[in-house]
Amino acid sequence: MARHADVLIVTALAMMAASPARAADRQQISIAPGHLGEAAIALGRQTGASIGMSDQSLAGIATPAVAGRLSVEAALKRLIKGSDASIRRIDATTWRIVRTATAREQGRPHIARPVAQAAPEPADIIVTASKRDTPLPRYAGMVDVVGDDAFTAAEAAGGTASLIFRVASLSSTHAGEGRNKLFIRAIADSGVAGPTQATSGQYLGDMRLNYAAPDPDLRLYDMQGVEVLEGPQGTLYGAGSLGGIVRMIPNAPDLVRTGGQASAGLSATQHGAPGGDLSATINLPIVTEKIALRVVGYGVQDGGYIDDVLRNRHDVNRIRTYGGRAALRFAPNEDWTMDLTGVFQRIKGDDAQYAEKDVGELERASAVAQPYSSSYALANLRIERQWNDLRFISSTGFVHNVLTESYDATQYDPFGADAPAALFRQRNKVDIFSTENRIVRDLDNGLGWILGASYLESTSDIHRSLTSYSADMMQPQVIPGVPMYGRGMPATSTGVHNRIREATLFGEASFEPVRGLIATVGGRLTNSRLTGEALDPIALLSLAAIARAEAQANRNETIFLPSFSLLTDAWRGTTIYARFQQGFRPGGLAVDDQHIQRFRNDRASTLELGFRRGIPGVDRIALTGNLAYTRWKDIQADVTDRIGIPTTDNIGDGRIYTVEGRVVVRPIPRLTLDGSIIFNDSRLNRPAQFVRLLSYEGQSLSLPNVANLGGRIGVDYRARVGDEMQLHLSGSARYVGKSRLGVGPILGREQGNYVDTAFNAALTRGPMQWSLSLTNLFDSSGNRFSLGTPFDISGDYVTPQRPRTIRLGMDFAF
Repeated sequence: MARHADVLIVTALAMMAASPARAADRQQISIAPGHLGEAAIALGRQTGASIGMSDQSLAGIATPAVAGRLSVEAALKRLIKGSDASIRRIDATTWRIVRTATAREQGRPHIARPVAQAAPEPADIIVTASKRDTPLPRYAGMVDVVGDDAFTAAEAAGGTASLIFRVASLSSTHAGEGRNKLFIRAIADSGVAGPTQATSGQYLGDMRLNYAAPDPDLRLYDMQGVEVLEGPQGTLYGAGSLGGIVRMIPNAPDLVRTGGQASAGLSATQHGAPGGDLSATINLPIVTEKIALRVVGYGVQDGGYIDDVLRNRHDVNRIRTYGGRAALRFAPNEDWTMDLTGVFQRIKGDDAQYAEKDVGELERASAVAQPYSSSYALANLRIERQWNDLRFISSTGFVHNVLTESYDATQYDPFGADAPAALFRQRNKVDIFSTENRIVRDLDNGLGWILGASYLESTSDIHRSLTSYSADMMQPQVIPGVPMYGRGMPATSTGVHNRIREATLFGEASFEPVRGLIATVGGRLTNSRLTGEALDPIALLSLAAIARAEAQANRNETIFLPSFSLLTDAWRGTTIYARFQQGFRPGGLAVDDQHIQRFRNDRASTLELGFRRGIPGVDRIALTGNLAYTRWKDIQADVTDRIGIPTTDNIGDGRIYTVEGRVVVRPIPRLTLDGSIIFNDSRLNRPAQFVRLLSYEGQSLSLPNVANLGGRIGVDYRARVGDEMQLHLSGSARYVGKSRLGVGPILGREQGNYVDTAFNAALTRGPMQWSLSLTNLFDSSGNRFSLGTPFDISGDYVTPQRPRTIRLGMDFAF
């Protein structure tokens, strides 16, 4: 069948492999006899070069064994010797294999003329989050790739918020950095933080970042790229990937070159306080071509812009973030690569992010400050072994995450009398140990298989307390059974401990039963052991009730998650696919209205149809479309009990329809236009009994926190200024439609329906870059999130957009 002959069909990228190869660099190369497609992939992995082909039929050319200390160019010449292929150098690290001109073309007379140096051609997009390095045209599913070191220093400082601004299918709560829930498509449970597991999996390379905790919101400094896979990813990623996964890919240590980068920025927020950011990255080869160290450090301060009129405080919601990442790479030979990575980040918010509409757009009146903090640490060891087209990858690591939150629990007198200030504190400590070992066979053009096993153990300890600041020793109780001591003395409230152990076997294989049709079949078998217990139970609780709930929470579950997909690229330049996959979350134990109870596991099943024509950033026009239907059974949701304490329960069954589209146009090489849209129709069509009691008879309930409509438009322009400078201009606007905070009339307040905008200009000369960034150009004050303090759910709370902010920055590479 006809094949697309213009697009790079096979590209070997050096992701997580050796240092980028230069034309004259000689490296130890070992390639077995086979075919050119497989040989190009192996050569790219061993040298760090990007190698593409203009014609898929070239991949089938027989190639000899190539071994020795060679340059990329020399190795390529040996591979294609005697064939009708030739090589073309694009830039220092990118090569393209093309078919030699026919005899008729060679016989034509040529007129000598000067030829300008060709601009580097963009490399094909490889979906590494597929765990099989699948070329984008042969990936059956929706994926958004933000790559090529695409994050500016200003975006890197913004963390997850910058990624949400780039990807229309991503959304989040807005309780504050380090305590937000991240959602993909319309797979969202609720806006408060209880003991339930996240609906979206987040990864740094192959290491899982979160489990029963919110988004850690790592800063995006020194990232090679980010991939967002939409829809359940249960086969390859297991529990907690109902909505999809977000995989951040850090730049790996360079085994050859010493260098780095530093950035600094100052920002000013209208109606608020100034801020700033600093970062530095350094790469140090310790033993050339064998051992290298790469270290990143940063500090960010976001100025506050909310005023508290009751306490007479201005700009109370300042956030300070500092952290770093270090990676040590050891590559004893061309077959082995070992990476040891450590991450630490600390986020401290001085106060809550919300305002009260009846007080002012950027104002509220609270009796007490509501600070929060997030402390995050990660250690990971990744080992890769290469045998021709086989790879073994082992990733083992540990995460320690502590999130401390506080909520205003003051019981305001409806007649206006002074009430003693009270503060509710919650501390969630999460520890995750995980290991995954897999063997992968990557064949050309997206075919191959993967087989693996993994083990994960996650423990979550939620401790709670209530503090009264009254001068009197005893006050009326806010939480039944929890005393109010007064004078700032905390009283312990019942907490909860959950532990989950998961042992898993998984596999997936792609094959081509007929030419142009790729079938992929996979499955994941998971055994989960769950235990739960009450922490610091109050005297009011019955010991028998606690024992009964803990006995129910201690259980063993075995779940099988299948996946299927069909994909065809028989039409030139067009991919059409159908896909079915599932995801699940195990259950656990929660405290509800001072009662201990368990919540069951939930499962999402998605069937989707989609197409893709062209590759964004490569082809002049690239189109993507997708239609998905999701059934979500026994939905776990973090809600609040009647007192206001975050808890978790199963709220019923739901269904979700999602329609997505994206178009990327490059009318000229310097200009890229990008537009995307997503529509969600989500319903809780079989609500649980307690939800029905809270709702109006016959009322149709939408699932919370995901807008029914969203979209984004962006423009990117790059041009040379004179002989020594480069100009980069970009702008974007993102629309977030209406959504509701929670399920039912009490938490059913509207949020969303706003437009966010941004503009960035950068001028680069040699190692220096000067930049100007503007966000929220029109100084809009849209409501991003309607939750204030859960102890006063009747209040008209809003979380406004950050007002118009300007940042001046300078970057220096060395």
